[in-house]
Amino acid sequence: MKLNNRPSDRFDWTLAFILLLFLIVSTVAIASAQTTGQYNINFVPSQIQWYVVGAAIIAVMMYFDPEQYKKAAWIIYGGGVFLLFMLFILPEGMELVARRNNAKSWFHLPGLGSIQPAEFMKTFYIIGAARLITMHNENNLNRTPQTDLLLLAKIMGLLIVPLFFIMKQPDLGTALVFIAITAALILVSGITWKIIVPLYAGTAAFGAILIWMAVYMQDFLVKTFGFSAYQFARIYSWLDPYAYPSDEGRHLITSLNAIGSGMIGGKGFQGREVYVPEAHTDFIFAIIGEDWGFIGASLVISLYFVLIYHLTRTTLQLKDPFSTYVCTGIIAMITFHVFQNVGMTIQLLPITGIPLPLISYGGSSIMGNMLALGLVFSMKFHHRTYMFSADPEE
Repeated sequence: MKLNNRPSDRFDWTLAFILLLFLIVSTVAIASAQTTGQYNINFVPSQIQWYVVGAAIIAVMMYFDPEQYKKAAWIIYGGGVFLLFMLFILPEGMELVARRNNAKSWFHLPGLGSIQPAEFMKTFYIIGAARLITMHNENNLNRTPQTDLLLLAKIMGLLIVPLFFIMKQPDLGTALVFIAITAALILVSGITWKIIVPLYAGTAAFGAILIWMAVYMQDFLVKTFGFSAYQFARIYSWLDPYAYPSDEGRHLITSLNAIGSGMIGGKGFQGREVYVPEAHTDFIFAIIGEDWGFIGASLVISLYFVLIYHLTRTTLQLKDPFSTYVCTGIIAMITFHVFQNVGMTIQLLPITGIPLPLISYGGSSIMGNMLALGLVFSMKFHHRTYMFSADPEE
């Protein structure tokens, strides 16, 4: 027997409240960060505006149910790839294309600002990969190593297309997000551990070799894989930032000084004394650490734990495999963003330019995350609950 829940009962009020808390944290942190004087702009109204746009995106996403997203998955994925392709082929001299920080990653829309297609492609890729895994598993009920290898090949084929265009920008940080999403989806796709364990071990070994080659074999990586000099500089400044105090190491040094000077309780709102470049975007966690200290930074990280826990709990409640894969990809995307951004501000990981989700300033980042979370809202809203059966027949 299906329960006819009211729309208000099916709306995810908990997730909405968590997003409200992130809006408060974001506006407070940005209001403090912009006092550095690097930009003579008040970013707070714009950030609130992007959150309002994000709320509208969530409302639109909730109108469609998971089955509709599943049917339109290839159109959605193809649309995202088309945007990346257009960004790749259009010349930089055009007003429509914008380059920032040595990366050709943005479309410039007159009167609207800049849009980064890769931020939306993350969600489009998740939808496409979820559809691919679901259809493969439905068509191969009797799992064998051969069918698992076929599924793995399909996923890699789906990944390689957006990854190619993103690396050509070049944007290593965003490429790593796609790899993290793929790793999570492979983990839950049903592929046997006999394939997963060697695959992940080999990938980790390959990553370690790349870091070693970045230190000792730069020319080979530039010619073979197309890496650029600024990416190597980020590796060197990560390993020894004080050897590059006026160049690539400056961001990390100022970040470490800001977080360290905050100590336990911080210096209070706008009480900063350390100048941190790009404080309102990639290094906003350093501002939180200096203003509110270890306690404030820990509370922000705890808020992310609450978000991830809630998304995980929602995922476990969903019975539809497609919805489960989509939510898994979104969890992996947000988790990796947080881990990478926080890690790079405390020298745990190299600086990659990945924003802190839902807190860093940026329209593309906010809208991209809201697009992903809109899928979670939709799947929770359209999820069918039954009184006497855990696995109903539809």
